[in-house]
Order: sequence, then structure tokens, then C-alpha cells
Amino acid sequence: MLTSRQQLRTLGRADLPAFLRLAEQDPVVNVFADYRARTTNLEPRWLGGEMWGRFSDGELTAACHVGANLVPVQCTPQDAEAFAARLLKLGRLTTTIVGPEEPVEAFWQAVSHRWIRPREIRRGQPHLVIQRSPDIDPDPAVIASTTAHLDAVYPACVAMYTEEVGVSPEINGGADLYRTRVRQLISRGWSFARFEEGRVVFKAEVACVTPAAAQVQGVWVPPDRRGEGLATRGMAAVVRAVRRDIAPVVSLYVNDFNEAARRAYERVGFVETARFTTVMF
Repeated sequence: MLTSRQQLRTLGRADLPAFLRLAEQDPVVNVFADYRARTTNLEPRWLGGEMWGRFSDGELTAACHVGANLVPVQCTPQDAEAFAARLLKLGRLTTTIVGPEEPVEAFWQAVSHRWIRPREIRRGQPHLVIQRSPDIDPDPAVIASTTAHLDAVYPACVAMYTEEVGVSPEINGGADLYRTRVRQLISRGWSFARFEEGRVVFKAEVACVTPAAAQVQGVWVPPDRRGEGLATRGMAAVVRAVRRDIAPVVSLYVNDFNEAARRAYERVGFVETARFTTVMF
């Protein structure tokens, strides 16, 4: 319950400096929300949703990105419960809840009796970070994709997404939107791949970037080429390129049950800094 000293409201452009100070308390974990704030100036029409803030004595102490992705920012369980109470009045606006496990679990417990049953809840996802050169030699064949590679990269992205999420990004007419997203990442220099005879045999993308960090997503090797070390050396190449050209710290989070990926990231030099929970609808 909010007291007279507390306030919960939607943030706007004037709140951007305060929000960035909040996100910078843990800039790598908060890279997604930080990136969204910087690129939209907290304008709802560009956010595709809203950023909510919780204040104490006029100071912003917690926030929550509320859109297709619901992402807590510097939230205690009590903050998460306060945001959940507000969202329960509006109905479910999100397809994924993701972030540090403690506030995500608190949020889910607060709304689970009213929302539909999720497709899957993935708990204990290691959040991994590297802020130095990789421990192994990078794969020299991994390059930044170009628009000429789009026809090869796009089906690899669809295959990765379908395997990881459990549904195709092309369902319900989503193919054009997803292809636009892949093209956008390529145009920014955020798509990396190894090609053999025109086929993608390793790929990864940068999902979001701030001055502090870049978050990697979509790491994938086709099933018939797994076990060859392509992901390990490929990720070493991605780390080197990202740290050289994009951001000083590279982060990602991985499913706890994906032991092969976790071993690959460990060999590259990633270390665990937190645990995430993802609730998918």
C-alpha cells in the first residue's frame, strides 16, 4: 500500500534524468530498460508502452517498463507488488515478464490469481557478464552481417526464436515485422554470423546498448553443427567486436538447463552476476 510519502505514476520526458540515475545503480542488469529510456525519451508512443516510477519523498526509487516486455528496474519485492496492484486494475498488457528473480517472482505472485496461466516460467536463469578480452581465440570467420546476408540470416533467426520461445515469430502475420527487426539489427552493425557456403552456422545479435553495456541475444548454431565449438569461438569473436566497437561490457542471460551454452560462455570468460526469471504467456 502506498503511504502519503509515496507515489506511483507514469514517467515522462522530464523524468528521464532521474530514471537514468536509477538505472545506473546497476547499469548492466538494467541495460534493456536503460536503452529503451534513452532511445524514446520515455515517450509512450515510442516506448510502445509506458515506464512507471515509484517515488518516496519525491525521489524515484524504483521503476517498471510496462509494454510487451514487463521489466522491473531496481525493484524490491514491495515495489513489484505496488506495480502489480496498478496493473491489475488495467489488465494484462504484456507477453513476457523478465528481470531479476526476486522482483519478478513477487510480481508474478501478486497477479497470478487474475492472469491467464503462462506458457512457461523459466527460473534461475544465470545473468552473465564479461568486461575484458575473451579467454579463448575468437573465430576469425565471424563477421558483422550486412544487408546482403539478410536472406541467410533471417531464417536462422526464425529457427532460433522458434526453438527458444516455443512459437514461431511469423505466426499471426508477424513475418514482415520480424524481418524488419532483423534488418534493423543488421543495419546497426549488431548482427554477427559465420557463413559457410551461404549458410549461417553460428549467429548472435546485440539486442540493446547503453554507454555502460550491450546485451547479446539470439545465440544459435544449427542442430547438425552443434558440438564443434562454433558457439564458443563465435561468442569470443562477438565479445571482441562488441567491446571494440559498441560497449565496454557484454551481458546475456541463459536458461539454467542449457548446460552446453553455459559451458561455452564460461570458456569464453563470462561470469555470473545475478539470476533472472522469465514468465512467458
